[in-house]
Amino acid sequence: MVVLTDSNFKSEVEEYSGTVVIDLYADWCGPCKMLAPVLEELEGELPTVKFCKANVDTSPELVKLFKVESIPLVAIVKDNTYADFSLGYVEKEKLRALIERYI
Repeated sequence: MVVLTDSNFKSEVEEYSGTVVIDLYADWCGPCKMLAPVLEELEGELPTVKFCKANVDTSPELVKLFKVESIPLVAIVKDNTYADFSLGYVEKEKLRALIERYI
């Protein structure tokens, strides 16, 4: 999983052609910790999707860009367009169905 920062967002997401799933999380967030293994499983099952994670405590520009008010927030970007999102802990199959809409 690619670790996103304010400085590498352009090269990793904006310049990427395809579907990107971004996990906006914090180390202290319980639901974020529960969601992390779900995203890791999906990353292994959906090889055409680029999976990234961004720590909201160290990426203030990404927090502003995605208007993060609550975490975990999973953002889906398709061909450099913010396509959809999921807020809070979500079960694997529900999250997979959301992501597959943009593959």
